[in-house]
Amino acid sequence: MRSEQLPTPAALVDLDVLERNASRMAQRAARLGARLRPHVKTHKTLEAARIQTRGSFGGITVSTLAEAEFFAAGGFADITYAVPIAPARLAAAADLARRVERLNLLVDHPDAADAAAACARHRGVRLSVFLKVDCGYHRAGVDPDREESVALAARLAASPHLDFRGILTHAGHAYRCRTAEEVRAVAAAERDVTAKFAVRLRAAGVPVAEVSIGSTPTLAVADDLAGVTEVRPGNYAFFDATQVALGSCALGDVAFSVLVRVIGRYPERRELLVDGGALALSSDPGPVQVDPRCGFGIPCTAAGEPLAGWRVASLSQEHGIVRSPRPIAAGTFPIGTLLRIVPNHSCLAAALFDRYAVLRGGEVVGAWCPVRGW
Repeated sequence: MRSEQLPTPAALVDLDVLERNASRMAQRAARLGARLRPHVKTHKTLEAARIQTRGSFGGITVSTLAEAEFFAAGGFADITYAVPIAPARLAAAADLARRVERLNLLVDHPDAADAAAACARHRGVRLSVFLKVDCGYHRAGVDPDREESVALAARLAASPHLDFRGILTHAGHAYRCRTAEEVRAVAAAERDVTAKFAVRLRAAGVPVAEVSIGSTPTLAVADDLAGVTEVRPGNYAFFDATQVALGSCALGDVAFSVLVRVIGRYPERRELLVDGGALALSSDPGPVQVDPRCGFGIPCTAAGEPLAGWRVASLSQEHGIVRSPRPIAAGTFPIGTLLRIVPNHSCLAAALFDRYAVLRGGEVVGAWCPVRGW
């Protein structure tokens, strides 16, 4: 089957591009002296995770326990669940920890630390934990400048029921940057905040085996990871329109797109209606800090060539409006024309599909099914 035979909307994965992205990031991490533990939430598939871990130690990062269970069943045995653990999920996490070599959990509050220790004691298992650190994103994590944070790390390290692995952070605020220089500043802070906190903990007698950081934008520009032991980028496997705008990649590096068909043509408005809306592209507003008029993705031809100046202007549930900066010439883009849309956020868009059509060239060479649920 060729891609033009697929029913639309369809999620497309360019296998050549994905493999190239994975190889480049693995080489980059090795060159910077850090172990690569890729985040697999972008695609949620065994096939792509195996590509990402070629030549590395094989550890991965997930964002849900459903993902952890799925990848464990698929042979991955060293997993970091990179969301602060809810006490209600500890029993399930403890059961999974028995079946893998290591399941790392995150905590950033004394109550969560106590709950993890109590669950481990009750279940007769020693749980591996990281202390989540806030490096400026302000979504989760302890403040590394506060004494209470040192005390919590010491508490984790002292528990006979917990295996304190170290500290972990995520510079998600890199996605708010407007220039490459701003991203570099965030990358430096991500490294420095965690590395300095590790030094402070060790000086206080708290062992810190791992210092884990990671985001695709910061890893794309990082030139020094002194003090860091592992990195956890994820979006780089697919990339997307936001990463293009931030300078993390070129458009040709984006491995994920959504195939749609023109189902309405309105030249007087310079608009086309396509059969992919918010439930195919997501409604992520994208890099509006870089381009306030970026729209909801980058429109391309069916072959992947960008339509200069075009944008996905609006979305409803099942439909999208693609707008041209110029008059639409007679005879162009007839009803049924195929387009590809590079979404603003590939992680969200991919999660809207129950399978991806995997391509080499224009040929469909496979179908990958992502894990669903939490």
